[in-house]
Amino acid sequence: MKHIVVLTGAGISAESGIKTFRDADGLWEGHDVMEVATPEGYTKNPELVLNFYNQRRRQLIEVKPNQAHYDLAALENNFKVSIITQNVDDLHERAGSNNVTHLHGELLKVRSTVYENDIQEWKTDLILGDTCKKGHQLRPHIVWFGEDVPMIEKAVNICETANILMIIGTSMQVYPAAGLMNYVPQNTPTYFIDPNPNIDSNKNLTVVPKKATIGVKKVIELIKLTL
Repeated sequence: MKHIVVLTGAGISAESGIKTFRDADGLWEGHDVMEVATPEGYTKNPELVLNFYNQRRRQLIEVKPNQAHYDLAALENNFKVSIITQNVDDLHERAGSNNVTHLHGELLKVRSTVYENDIQEWKTDLILGDTCKKGHQLRPHIVWFGEDVPMIEKAVNICETANILMIIGTSMQVYPAAGLMNYVPQNTPTYFIDPNPNIDSNKNLTVVPKKATIGVKKVIELIKLTL
């Protein structure tokens, strides 16, 4: 069974109503990302940061996966599929995908500020005073700027076994995620789906300048033609 590795970014979730990470003005939902997505921002104003993610969490619970999520999940009927996402939502899982690696954490989980492996499911607001079993404040299970990306090694290992690579809704400009495409075996057929692609097609790279719901369908058709 061929192994399809899928790298996804904010563009695939945008069609479900989740705003992309940063608007053109560099703000995220009206906030400077340095205020709400860094350890320093959390130290300076933890209440602001917790409230910011509470709003994101409430929004996530209200939205639903879109057709691109469902089409990727359905690929598991005929392929081994590994999804590596930069997104912190659970829309891939809700659509039925069974093998999802979250590079930047998960919005519906929290962890201890002291014991980083003390992680738990969390679907309500997180406030100051919510603690782990050992009495330490809980924080969003999100990889902030300046923090290590603990799942990157697993993602590299997955990419090294790819037969086909799909990149959806991500500019591939943010590292270390952007470097993952360099780990797939040489000459691996690669499909880049983005309405505003920043690269051109070449021998092994097919650029599909479409939004995710349209582009994923088109790429699945192309893959089936090559089998």
